[in-house]
Amino acid sequence: MKFATFMLQGREAVGVLSTDEQLIYPLAGIGDMIGLISSYGGESMDALPKEQPVPLEEVRLMAPIPHPPHDLICVGMNYLEHALESARFKGIKFKKTPNPLYFSKRVGRCTATGDEIPAYPHLTKQLDYEVELAVVIGKRCRDVTPQEAMDYVFGYTILNDVSSRDVQGSHGGQYYFSKSLEGFAPMGPWIVTADEIGLSPQLGVRSRVNGELRQNGNTKEFLYDIPFLISQLSSGFVLEPGDIIATGTPSGVGMGFHPPKFLSPGDVVECEIEGIGKLVNTVR
Repeated sequence: MKFATFMLQGREAVGVLSTDEQLIYPLAGIGDMIGLISSYGGESMDALPKEQPVPLEEVRLMAPIPHPPHDLICVGMNYLEHALESARFKGIKFKKTPNPLYFSKRVGRCTATGDEIPAYPHLTKQLDYEVELAVVIGKRCRDVTPQEAMDYVFGYTILNDVSSRDVQGSHGGQYYFSKSLEGFAPMGPWIVTADEIGLSPQLGVRSRVNGELRQNGNTKEFLYDIPFLISQLSSGFVLEPGDIIATGTPSGVGMGFHPPKFLSPGDVVECEIEGIGKLVNTVR
């Protein structure tokens, strides 16, 4: 199923989409997406407390989790070709390590599909895009094995890990500030439950800028797969319902081109993942 957060008649609501994605059914008694995730037990569509459906075109979609409970957990260099293009941009050599590169992304409020990405011209001249599969944790998770890990996944959504490459370079190469500017976390358009995706996701991951195909990868190319990531992270701290793990981006980001193709105001960025949908934003 596909669950979304949306605005309807001035109130924020959570709902489930019809199979054809034409209608959305508000869910009665569910305050927000975290509440849904925490209480969901795998009910069928018929068993959900649905209200009268509304045409999807009549509501305003929000990010599925507008206010994540914690910073986003991000995985860097999880596709070989992206790791190589990143190393070329930085003038270094890439060498795979036994453990992934983790970093966090501060998010006050996630940006919805259709909303704008701020350009911050006073801070950056190298605004970049990164389409990523985002894993949404479904229940409290601590010290799980890779074999158990997928039982703790509620579902998946799309994240555009917007980044400022020059800010990143001017702060010693650290990621936190360069990826945490307000508006740098477009997410959506909804969450697809894990049962629709399967235990070993092999999904096409693509991005386009103004209609030009930039990234075209597949999650089967992960250097560190989802069970490994969840197991390793949960060995050191508790993952809570609604926590989000962004699993990295394939090659084709702006810094990977010669010359680089960074974003400019007016550019339309479309992030698409097979089986989930499209996340579309314009640079302001």
